[in-house]
Amino acid sequence: QVHVVESGGGLVQPGGSLRLSCAASGVILSIRTMGWYRQAPGKQRELVATITSGGVTNYADSVKGRFTISRDNAKNTVYLQMNSLKPEDTATYYCNAAVRDGSGSYRQYWGQGTQVTVSS
Repeated sequence: QVHVVESGGGLVQPGGSLRLSCAASGVILSIRTMGWYRQAPGKQRELVATITSGGVTNYADSVKGRFTISRDNAKNTVYLQMNSLKPEDTATYYCNAAVRDGSGSYRQYWGQGTQVTVSS
């Protein structure tokens, strides 16, 4: 079994910063792409940013220039540095990892989510 756990969410004022972390643990043979997604109440879940095993990144237009995704392969961890936060960034943020687990196949794993609230 693979566990994916997010941390770092919280309440922050507009213009502030937060750093989210997501660590995968368990029987892991390798991890391909990791990413962050978010979902606000009444909205569809949307992609925020992804990063490949080789470090190639992709960002939603709404967060380009403000968010930075990175990873530490040795720790099976992905990060999301969020700067210049806006109220519209308020959402539950979910981590996703494409993991080659003990079955030998790649599978998508999701974390439980961490709440980010941007408000004065």
